[in-house]
Amino acid sequence: MPEYDVDLFVIGGGSGGVRCARIAATHGARVAIAEERYWGGTCVNVGCVPKKILVQASNFGEDVIDSHGFGWNTQPGTNDWSALIARKDAEIARLNGIYIKLLEGVGVRHYDGRARLADAHTVVVSTATGEIAVRAERIVIATGGRPTLPDIEGAGLGVVSDALFHLSDRPQRIAILGSGYIGVEFAGIFAGLGSTVDLIYRQDLPLRGFDHELREALVGAIDARGIRQHRSATITRLREGAEGARIVTLDNGEELTVDLVLFATGRHPNTEGLGLDALAVRLDDGRVVVDDEQRTSVGHIYAIGDVTDRINLTPVAIAEGHNLADRLFGPPPPREWSIPTTPKAVFFTPPLASVGLTEEEAVARGTTDIYTTSFRPMRHTMSGRERRSLMKLVVDHASGRLLGAHMLGDDAPEMMQALAVAVTAGLTKHDLDRTVGIHPTSAEEWVTMRSLTRTVG
Repeated sequence: MPEYDVDLFVIGGGSGGVRCARIAATHGARVAIAEERYWGGTCVNVGCVPKKILVQASNFGEDVIDSHGFGWNTQPGTNDWSALIARKDAEIARLNGIYIKLLEGVGVRHYDGRARLADAHTVVVSTATGEIAVRAERIVIATGGRPTLPDIEGAGLGVVSDALFHLSDRPQRIAILGSGYIGVEFAGIFAGLGSTVDLIYRQDLPLRGFDHELREALVGAIDARGIRQHRSATITRLREGAEGARIVTLDNGEELTVDLVLFATGRHPNTEGLGLDALAVRLDDGRVVVDDEQRTSVGHIYAIGDVTDRINLTPVAIAEGHNLADRLFGPPPPREWSIPTTPKAVFFTPPLASVGLTEEEAVARGTTDIYTTSFRPMRHTMSGRERRSLMKLVVDHASGRLLGAHMLGDDAPEMMQALAVAVTAGLTKHDLDRTVGIHPTSAEEWVTMRSLTRTVG
């Protein structure tokens, strides 16, 4: 009898876990995977995918108004929230099914249930019909994270982002605490759908960690979206008002009356109850600590994705899972990803996107050349909408190498994927300068920024 039932057991059926399991199986490994809640994880069910659907829905009302500048006589309508959510749910169900088919197609055993480690090599899955114990040579923790409520009086009267995808009605008035990805994106979504939105955040500028100049431009874009910003402020108390309303008290004494409060103030890794403590798997504030090969402090146990102490983005989790499966079971050399040049996007309206170093990070390393351009896209010279795009290149002064690219404006995420290739490849400003652009596009501005804005550092 073999010592192990499987070569690899993956705990967590999100994007990273499924990719790891599937690639390991294609290399010939015997693989099992368990998922407690829903296949596809946060991204597919209560994250990237449904969020993008809601962002797209929120833009159609604005598109109708903009069309008047092009000769259309269309009239604004109203959004049917329940129809939107039903259509979203149908799409998510379709994607859930695809994940299962992908696993079954390569022979991965999949379990619906909560998994825990009974000992260093035994995974016990609690299913609807009982417990199943599986002996695994190697184990991958891919359980992701979850949004959390802050320690504020009355916080239980608010919600976290997961709940927004299943609301029976769209709130007419919503207050959002937090100006990271989730806070900014949902502020834009609800404003576009017709809600009154108050965005509250502790910092002076939104999106901490992004390029400072981009953050400053975003403040104006949020105002233009009709969102009321409460900068350098926070919520100190939440209480129930008349007819189910929520009364929000800010630390500056201001009070807001709204229908719903969203707390977009952070996420916590799903490590409770996994049995990691008993096995001395090292954690840091709940996050699994891993080395450059995704290995935990226990040699045969690995961790990928949002449960770890690394970059918490879905494409990073997928890359980590794929690379780990290649390294453990595939022929050498394993596929490589450039994690430091991972691009990122915030799907506000207009969206933001970024790759590589910010101006502040680059200057800390040495003398830096900055190229910027700001313009009103052709669409908005016709529509009459006062919306500008900002593009920015961060370049090493000595070598001319591209260190970073940043944009606020229409189609920024689509363009940034290509800029990420240039930054990852170590191309130079000269390489952009010698590239012929496509005219007329906003994207051509990336290869026509000839004038140096400033040299810093």
